[in-house]
Formats: sequence, structure tokens, C-alpha cells
Amino acid sequence: MIERYSRPQMAKIWSDENRLRVMLRVEEAFLEVLAEGRGIPKSELKALHAAVQKSVSGEAKLKEAVAQHEVIGLLSAVAEKVGPQAPTIGRYLHYGMTSSDVLDTALAVQLRDAADLLVKGVEEAAGRVKALSRKHELTWMAGRTHGVHAEPITFGVKLAGWHAEALRNLERLKRAREAISFGKVSGAVGAFTHVGPEVEGEVCLKMGLKPEPVSTQVIPRDRHAEFFHALVLSAAMIERWAVEIRHLQKTEALELEEPFGEGQKGSSAMPHKRNPVLCENLTGLSRLIRSFETAAVENVVLWHERDISHSSVERVILPDACLALDFMLARVKGILEGLQVYPARMKANLESSMGLVFSQKVMLKLIDAGMERLPAYEIVQKNAMKTWKTREPFLKVLESDPAVTKRLSKKDLAACFDLNSYKESVKEILRRGGVLN
Repeated sequence: MIERYSRPQMAKIWSDENRLRVMLRVEEAFLEVLAEGRGIPKSELKALHAAVQKSVSGEAKLKEAVAQHEVIGLLSAVAEKVGPQAPTIGRYLHYGMTSSDVLDTALAVQLRDAADLLVKGVEEAAGRVKALSRKHELTWMAGRTHGVHAEPITFGVKLAGWHAEALRNLERLKRAREAISFGKVSGAVGAFTHVGPEVEGEVCLKMGLKPEPVSTQVIPRDRHAEFFHALVLSAAMIERWAVEIRHLQKTEALELEEPFGEGQKGSSAMPHKRNPVLCENLTGLSRLIRSFETAAVENVVLWHERDISHSSVERVILPDACLALDFMLARVKGILEGLQVYPARMKANLESSMGLVFSQKVMLKLIDAGMERLPAYEIVQKNAMKTWKTREPFLKVLESDPAVTKRLSKKDLAACFDLNSYKESVKEILRRGGVLN
């Protein structure tokens, strides 16, 4: 991922230096488990540990360029570094292991650590949505379907839906973290031919992982696809929020506005512009993450006990998706913290449809007064179409229709246009969305 969309903590997890260090930690944990049975002195383990703490990336890459094999390059660099002071380490380094034991176990650690950052990011974004929802519990606005005014809602209700979605994604990410937290030290083709399952279990325990129940030469890639799907849905959540803000920032609506800083410029040509560029950026990054999912699923199908067609794909999509989502979560949190909410504009826009948002309430009132549903619908629709055409207030149009007034009094009609009658379910919706206790 380019530096523009890389935050320091997540970038560190996916750095080459960290990747090699985690791979060496797997080798170190393996030797710690073997130590007693193979007579590896504690002094040599200390020498290895000291080597693991230092950067070996430069030497490893030089060795890899010659061997054309990443793991062999790394092992050669380490063996050279510990050298004569740890001859037993040199004998048993990578003993009975295969490259994927190191690569896949290290990748699981990176993904687990990345998941921890992403979970924290979703929690922080959800917390901001929750606070906004509580603040705007009774901030009335038009609910829209197909982009057209439908019935009144509150901004708090809209945000409660966002919060409920965040909670679902939080659970998905936590499950994905568990699904990916599996390592393997089962050797070539996963058959434990040279090192037994008990060694794998102890190594995985040291790495904070669980042993893969049945590995081939690799950890099955359905785990990685499951992890990736949680990233995709989390990114889609952020995109949904961003698109809603973009819609409501249109000049014609202007109910919301993303932060616009002092000295910020919206257009190189038009000085008046305040464009929703932060939200548009989130939409683009979500598209990027989503575009990777097909590759993640295709990685599930490998030849026999393994091939490495998945490797080149994962080196791109896993770091980039984690980095992009981490950036998105930080950005959307900032947007929510600085979000400009315009309640008066929301109310004015709600009223701009001349009371048509109350049409269903009128229809149901007619039904309660004894009218069949279809005639009631047709009467209300006829008057609504007149309002669309003449721009007369819907209440006034209804009051001039004898078909309505013979069933409903002025008081009955006025009650249909009272926003307070919609308040009853607001608290329950916020409770269901996890906003209120």
C-alpha cells in the first residue's frame, strides 16, 4: 500500500522487517521446544534470541538473491549470524520443518495483530456513531426511499442503523481473528513425518495460536478467505456511511457536511466549493478492498497438498486490504467527530414535500374510520397527486375533499400531521441498535 494510505502501527505489522522477525520467532519457538530432547544449550538459545532481535533483513535478501528462496535466504543469514557460538542451533535450525510451517504461522500472527487494530478501529467508530445517535434522537428529517421523501424519521434512528451494522462487523472481525489464529508445524505435506504433533502444539502455544487441525503443506486458505470477507463487509459499512453523507451534503439537501478545515480548498477553479472529498476517498478505498475478494476466494483451491499460486496474491491483497481498512476506520472516525449536522435544514427539507410524508397515516386513519383499504389508498393518492401538481399543502388539499372530510374531522386530519405521533418507537429503535440501554 502506498504511504498515503498507510498508518504507522498497521504499516509496522506488514513491514518486511517485522515479517522476517516473526518468521524467526517461529524458528526460535520451534528450537525452544526441541531444546531438551535434542540437547540444545540455553546459551545457544540466548544467542539465537539476540540474533532474532537484530535486523537481518539486509543479509537475508542478499542470501535470497543467490538461493532464489526466501526462507533459505533467511535461515542462511541467521546461521551465519549465530555462527560458531551456537553450533547446535546450526544443526537443528528448521529441523524437519518446511517453509510453509514458518511462512503460514508467521502470517497468522500478522493477521491476528492486524485484526486487533481493526477491531479497535471499529469500536472507536461505533462509539462516535452511538454518541451522535443519542444526541440526535429527536432530530427530525425525511426518510427517503428511491431518493424520494417517504416518511419522517430522526437522524438518531438513521445512526442507530449504522451503529447496529458496526456491532455486526465488530463480531465478524472478532470471529475472523479467531478463524485466522492457527499455525502449523506439520512438515512437508502436513504429515508430521519428522516432528510430532506435540511439538506443533507447543510451538503454536508460544506464538499465541492454535494448531491447524488438519493442514496439508499449508494452512487451508478458506480461513484467509473468511478473514478477508470480514474486511470487505467492514469496508462496505464505511462506504455506506460515506455515501449517505455525500448524498446529504448535496447543495439541494445540505443536511450534513463532512469537516472542512481552516484554509482547506475545495476546487482549484471555483473558490466556493466545499466538496465531500473525504467521503469520496472512502468510497474509492472500499472499491479497492472489495475488488480483492475474488482473488482471496480463488486462493482456496490449490493443487493437491499445496502449490504457491496463493503466495503472490496474498503478498499484495492481505497487507493492502488491512492497511486500507485501517486508514478508512481512522478517516471515518475523524469525519464523524467533525460532522456538521444541520437540524433546521433537515426540518425544512422534511416540510418541503408539503406534508406528503404523512400520506400513509391519513390512509390508515380512513381505514380505521371504516373505509376499505383500496378506496382509502385511491382517495389519498388522488389528493397526493394534486399536491405534487399544485404545490398546495397536502393537509389543505385533503380538507377540501368531501370524500375525506365525511370520514375524518379537522382534528383527526391534523393529528395525522403531528410528528410527535412518530416518537413512540424511536427509543425502541435506538435500544435495538445498541445506542440506548
